[in-house]
Amino acid sequence: MQTLVGWHVDMEFLEEGDRTRAAAMLRLADGTEVRGHGHASRHPSDPAQLRVGEEIAGARALMDIAQTLLKKAHDEIEETTGRPAHPINR
Repeated sequence: MQTLVGWHVDMEFLEEGDRTRAAAMLRLADGTEVRGHGHASRHPSDPAQLRVGEEIAGARALMDIAQTLLKKAHDEIEETTGRPAHPINR
């Protein structure tokens, strides 16, 4: 049996001078929302490329969400099995 599940991600950026901040929100199929944040700073000698700051800050926000999802899965495994789960680092 196959099940099709989709997740929806929203990403917003705030750029102030040489700094870019990203806020990401992932909505899981059950309606649960997971949020993450990331940032990037441009070195003064680097050219101004807004897209690069967004990519770095966005990637860091998604990595923040990934860590939260791994922790959530780890906790659910322990709750279901009643035993300590092995750390999930990948």
